[in-house]
Amino acid sequence: MIDVWTEKHRPDTLSEVVGQDKITERLQAFVNEDSIPHMMFAGPAGTGKTTSAVALAKDLYGDDWRQNFMETNASDERGIDVVREKIKDFARTKSMNADYKIIFLDEADALTSDAQQALRRTMEQFSDNCRFILSCNYSSKIIDPIQSRCAVFRFNRLEEGDVKDYITRLGKEEDFKISKDAIDAVMRVSEGDLRRVTNILQTASINNDEIGEEDIYGVAASLRPEEINEILEKSLKGDFIEAREELADLMIDRGLDGQDVISSIHREIFELDISDEGKLEIMEKLGEFEFRISEGGSSDIQIEALLAQISNLEEQ
Repeated sequence: MIDVWTEKHRPDTLSEVVGQDKITERLQAFVNEDSIPHMMFAGPAGTGKTTSAVALAKDLYGDDWRQNFMETNASDERGIDVVREKIKDFARTKSMNADYKIIFLDEADALTSDAQQALRRTMEQFSDNCRFILSCNYSSKIIDPIQSRCAVFRFNRLEEGDVKDYITRLGKEEDFKISKDAIDAVMRVSEGDLRRVTNILQTASINNDEIGEEDIYGVAASLRPEEINEILEKSLKGDFIEAREELADLMIDRGLDGQDVISSIHREIFELDISDEGKLEIMEKLGEFEFRISEGGSSDIQIEALLAQISNLEEQ
């Protein structure tokens, strides 16, 4: 049976968490004092929010951590009933060999407004017996009364050095080799998301003893920089049909969708040899068409329309 690397290599203690040293130092201080406040972890995906919460519970409770820690994903159970029933039922029970329990609400910014109001009241009611850790991508979506009750920790995307060190360590532990170009490709497509790094490397290493750059772009559903630059340059020169056909072939060959293409274009905009005004116009178009796709527009039609818009830009 193949292990899932994201779980196999998940840190067990706060000291093992990668790239969030200042945050883990403060969390470790709470563990040393055997007392934690309500907390909110905010930041992009794959930066260690869930890992830090679980590691905190393991450091705090030891072998009893499972009995004193409950994790629920608010994006799956986002209504008021989950707060009234599941969370309250856990909060009102006695902790195991500890003064309080921890409830971890992942993706708490997906909770409805009514559910957040109910959660605020629950946090007040069970503060003697329970601590809440809320994880979210966007803290602005959490109501102010909850934010004011929490110590807020903001997780940043990981630095390149931390990610490269992690890739090197993973290669040694899982016995695979990876080229320098492939490491650079992982850095480019993962954008500091360590969970994505891990999944890409596990997939790429299945049939390869040595991972190359092409393997990374193949499994990551991403375009190589030179490919997207060539397509953009053709569009900017007005060669819409040729750019469209080349991009369509790549999308079919690699199974890309519209969001993948927009992400690839976004990474390369600032490398284009055009004026800042031209880059600004392309960025505005990217935002518009990314929104259209997210609202249900056809990926193929919207991407072709985006290329058409780029082709129609006045030469900057």
